[in-house]
Amino acid sequence: MDLLIHTTPLPHTDPEASLAFYRHTLGFEVRTDVGSGSMRWITVGPPEQPATSILLAPPAVDPGITNAERRTIAEMMAKGTYGWIMLATGDLDGTFERLQASGAEVVQEPLEQPYGIRDCAFRDPAGNLIRIRELR
Repeated sequence: MDLLIHTTPLPHTDPEASLAFYRHTLGFEVRTDVGSGSMRWITVGPPEQPATSILLAPPAVDPGITNAERRTIAEMMAKGTYGWIMLATGDLDGTFERLQASGAEVVQEPLEQPYGIRDCAFRDPAGNLIRIRELR
């Protein structure tokens, strides 16, 4: 098999705030933006990786999801425990400083983990956890 990672979804609660964070704070390019109002599906990704995207999508819009499940998803998003993604950089300290200066919510400053990686963490406007590990 010849499989590639193409797109991974993350929920958004405010498409404009998410778009600003991923475009201006992380420096990702917008690939698609469809829908209107809060019902927008936006794909973004690093310019250097045109074949890999993050899909910022409204949460719990699947008609098969119950109202109880929608409430659970909303609660998890509010706590920041629903969506997350891991990014990587060769300059963790510089990346951390730029994100912190942008006003992004810091979850963890750069730290050497006991399992052999050094990383930091932020939250996006929807509460999704963004972990950034250092490439060595």
